[in-house]
Amino acid sequence: MIRLGETQELEIIKALDFGAYLAPSAERAEERVLLPRKQVPEGAKPGDRLSVFVYRDSQDRLIATVKTPMLQMGKVAELTVAQVNRVGAFLDWGLEKDLLLPYKQQRGRVEQGMKVLVSLYIDKSNRICATMNVYKNLCSQSPYHVGDQVTGRAYERSDNYGLFVAVDNLYSGLIPARELYGDVELGSDVTARVTKVLEDGKLNLSIREKAYLQIDKDVETILKLLDSYEGSLPFSDKASPEVIRHETGMSKNEFKRAVGRLLKEGLIRIDKKTIRKI
Repeated sequence: MIRLGETQELEIIKALDFGAYLAPSAERAEERVLLPRKQVPEGAKPGDRLSVFVYRDSQDRLIATVKTPMLQMGKVAELTVAQVNRVGAFLDWGLEKDLLLPYKQQRGRVEQGMKVLVSLYIDKSNRICATMNVYKNLCSQSPYHVGDQVTGRAYERSDNYGLFVAVDNLYSGLIPARELYGDVELGSDVTARVTKVLEDGKLNLSIREKAYLQIDKDVETILKLLDSYEGSLPFSDKASPEVIRHETGMSKNEFKRAVGRLLKEGLIRIDKKTIRKI
């Protein structure tokens, strides 16, 4: 069977002026694909086996090439956006026909010249397309351990689970919703700390430091926020977790910990509904 979107070894079953027909074997000649003349290696003849990639040309005809594209089925790769039009974005993947990334398969902002992390899939019309939902094609066996710092691409957001990250554009990682602070844009690179390696090898991540390191940053954040409110926050450490997270990007416990240090150092005063800078 000829596999769309993959490199495979096929046999030359017929040579013509405009190219050569390839098939899995001479016995299966009815299942064939054209290798254009300019792609046929010099001296190649019927009976020879060639390593080719199979895709569809600009007329949606099945076609073979001896070129190796930057992305194949079941893999993940970072590709450059060549152009964007009403159909979607078109990505340069090293072949004559650019790869379509439909709007429905995009996550976040996609513009010409950007690099996007994608996988391949075959759509309802049996065409190869790209998707930014790369979860199922990421590897779950990474070399990382708890406490390691990693960098990855944020590619999917879930209200229930959190932010999905492709670590090194290769491994499966997740910043759980409870660890997600601030506005991380989809498609952006994030630096995070491994907090847990799950049984299946996937990584749980945090974009915050360990508590004893993070508190200094949280204190600085609160001081800057106080200045922006002219020295008096319109809420206290008794505010709801939702208000605190929205205003500071911290959990309620983290906020109370940082406020406690400021109070101990005599830098603030806490009233019933406000926090004031002294």
